[in-house]
Amino acid sequence: MVIWLTGLSGSGKSTLAAALCAAMEDREVRLVRLDGDDVRATFGNDLGHTEANRVTHIKRMQRFAKLLDNQNVDVIVSALFSRPDLLEWNRENFSKYFEIYMKADLDFLIQRDTKGLYRKALSGEIKDVVGVDIAWSPPVRPELIVDAATAPSAEVLAKDVMFNLAAAGFVTSGSRKSGK
Repeated sequence: MVIWLTGLSGSGKSTLAAALCAAMEDREVRLVRLDGDDVRATFGNDLGHTEANRVTHIKRMQRFAKLLDNQNVDVIVSALFSRPDLLEWNRENFSKYFEIYMKADLDFLIQRDTKGLYRKALSGEIKDVVGVDIAWSPPVRPELIVDAATAPSAEVLAKDVMFNLAAAGFVTSGSRKSGK
């Protein structure tokens, strides 16, 4: 199973991914969390942030997730960049796929701006920021949409995601659902 979290920078993807890992801790599963920043660092930060570089980065994450999924390892991915073709690849290639869109409007993220990214982008200090000078493509058909501006704590949200995963037949309480 691959749980794919996407949304603009600062929308809470990594925070929810960490809370989901904690919520799934007591299940008898093999679980790996792939965070976009961590995968970039793993490759020595060899890519920039242009749209073409972002596509390459997402494809790396997809291949990592596919390798793990093929070995019956559950994967939680938190990835900033999305395009319909990339997300459709996920649906076609993962054994089980659950997409979560961390929806947040730019004004909210600019106010939140945990990394100072939007301030720098809007002042011209940096470029190639998704949502500012690279177009953001929201997911077309996510299984779950979370409004980042009104979302409860990550722990409460993780429980809600687990409920949705169970309702979709992706997990059972306490153990991995059999069959791939």
